[in-house]
Formats: sequence, C-alpha cells, structure tokens
Amino acid sequence: MYHNIPDEMQERMRFLEEIDMRDRQDGTARQARLRQVPPLTGRYLGLMVAGAPNGRVLEIGTSAGYSTMWLALGAREGRRKVTTFEVLPHKVQLARETFALSGLEDTVELVAGDARDYLSELDEVAFCFLDAEKEVYAGVYDALIPNMVSGGLLLADNVISHQEALQPFVEHALADERVDAVVVPIGKGILLARKV
Repeated sequence: MYHNIPDEMQERMRFLEEIDMRDRQDGTARQARLRQVPPLTGRYLGLMVAGAPNGRVLEIGTSAGYSTMWLALGAREGRRKVTTFEVLPHKVQLARETFALSGLEDTVELVAGDARDYLSELDEVAFCFLDAEKEVYAGVYDALIPNMVSGGLLLADNVISHQEALQPFVEHALADERVDAVVVPIGKGILLARKV
C-alpha cells in the first residue's frame, strides 16, 4: 500500500519532513515546532484507517497536516473523509496550505478549534488519531470511547516518548473493559485501543 502516493502529496510530505527535522535541531520553540509523526508511523496510520470499520475518521491535533495526509490515503480506500482538529492559528494556516497543495480539500475537513468542544456531537466514530497536548488525552479518550462503533480504533501517539506524563492514561486504557488495548512500539509509541 502507498506505492502510488500522488506527486503533489509526496512533495508536501518531503517539505514538511524537512521543516520538522530543522525544527528539532535549531531550537525552535515547542509550540511553533511541527512535532509531527515520523514517516513509518504515518504509513502505519494510513494502513490502520484503511482497515477500520465504517464510520467517522477523526484526527485530534493536525499541526501542519503531515499525519492527516497519511490518514487521508487510508480514508480514500473506503471513500471516507477525515475530520481533523487544530487549536493553534498558525498551524491551521499551514494545514490549509498542505491540504490545498496536496489535493486533499475534498477528503479533509479542517476544524479550527478544540476537539473537546465537538466530541459529544460526533457519533459513529470508527477511527481517531490523538496527537495533541498530553494533558488532554484522558479527557478526549473518555469522551470519545462511548461514541465509537464496535471495532472502532483509537490510536494515541507519544506513549513511549512521553511515558512519564502518559502512564496513567495508558494504564486507564489497558484496564478499560470497553476496549482491547496494546502499546505498539512504532515511532514514539502508539497506544492502540479497539472498541469491543
């Protein structure tokens, strides 16, 4: 899968990968950095979306839209759209540029706002990628799980790289009888939870 990524999407991916690498090396302030997933994690996300059951596809924490491009590749397999949420205005602007340049305006809905303000209204969620500020993970998880379809997937990033901050959240998910969950050691560590 993903042997035929459109040229305009590949070009934007490379552009964002270069910015992300530079941000990590030059001391760019934390909020200004893209802080995006590595390419292998992106591929993993796309594959997981493609295999998710029917329903809504969400992303919480768009940044410049790098992971969203991978999600969109998987969503297109099932003729679905991705709804992605971002709170920082400068990243919303970068993401809009990403989706326009990579030909995804028909596949991605970008919401400039806090996903927590919308989650109670979103039902039939089949997939969610959570990559936001770590202090919101537990609240997002608890709001989202009841609205997920049977077999729906929630993936939360950085559970190994931010283990100290996210350990209570991970333990909560692993003990939650509403899901089957495991930590996948890919990229910076992903919690994969499947609604039972």
